[in-house]
Amino acid sequence: MKEGVNVRQIQFGIIGAGILAPLHANAIYSNRRANLAAIVDIDLQKANKLAKEYNIEKVFTDYEKMLLEPIDVVCLCVPSGMHAAIAVRCAEMGKHVLTEKPLDITFENMDEMIKACKNSGVKLGAVFQRRTLPHFLAAKNTLDSGAIGDLMMIQAYLKYFRSDEYYASAGWRGKWELDGGGALMNQGVHGIDLLQWIGGEIESVMAYTATLARKKIEVEDTAVAILKFKNGALGTIQGATSIFPEQETSIEINGDKGTLKVSDTNVEIWEAVNNENRKPSLPASDHDGHAIIINDMVDAVLDDREPMITGIEARKSVEIILAIYESAKISREIKLSEFHPFSS
Repeated sequence: MKEGVNVRQIQFGIIGAGILAPLHANAIYSNRRANLAAIVDIDLQKANKLAKEYNIEKVFTDYEKMLLEPIDVVCLCVPSGMHAAIAVRCAEMGKHVLTEKPLDITFENMDEMIKACKNSGVKLGAVFQRRTLPHFLAAKNTLDSGAIGDLMMIQAYLKYFRSDEYYASAGWRGKWELDGGGALMNQGVHGIDLLQWIGGEIESVMAYTATLARKKIEVEDTAVAILKFKNGALGTIQGATSIFPEQETSIEINGDKGTLKVSDTNVEIWEAVNNENRKPSLPASDHDGHAIIINDMVDAVLDDREPMITGIEARKSVEIILAIYESAKISREIKLSEFHPFSS
């Protein structure tokens, strides 16, 4: 419990003390309405290190024991393919869930965790922190306002570099069973979330995937996809972990009256016919998307409302990725409405 705090604090626990856990821990630690009460990891040394850094009182190697504690929200920072099983157990124990991306890696798992949280009356939120960046939000709002006309095309450039050493650093990386995919499912899912959030619902995909640079992994390190949107627009995805030098996530939006192109830290194009070129604000140097999402989860619990990014919303990017994988596998167009729509 933070000293000198008189407001009600939401109690958080984190499962998984890997590279994403400190982002959650720092966001919780910095929020006066939140308290980081417990950390779990099968590696006790890793859990103890994080506990010492953030003054976490309870440390566990078994998450079932943590769920017996008076925790309100559990943050999932474990391999993607483990999300659903843990989320379902959290729901059964009456704990709200905030999971790192992706929601999970299969339709069955995602649908199970969404339904479990709904049936137990707990919140299910997901972390897609790029949605909190002001220039990405401005791009969505500008398109929605009609300022660049009707959407014609939208492109996602998701070109990253991951070495052989990166994939060897954890046994689940680059494996279908727990990573669920490669360049798209692990790294590119953020940009694919932005693509559908800004561009709207996707009707169908046609795609190709390959493993060209990282020969020791099971999953793709290079992928391209062509998309048809329900609003009539077309789109493309270029995703890779095989590109050197790595590039920033970038989204280009082409309306019939203008173009917007924004990357993680830059506004490259912001032009409209007969309209002033007013580029939006870029994120401040201390912008913390995880802090915004943690604060939103606190509000969601206290106000009894849905989180900023719900389980249903987080499912959409994985649905697109799984459709891309299926299209690449069978070499034909996949209509999302005929693939695996969510059934409540």
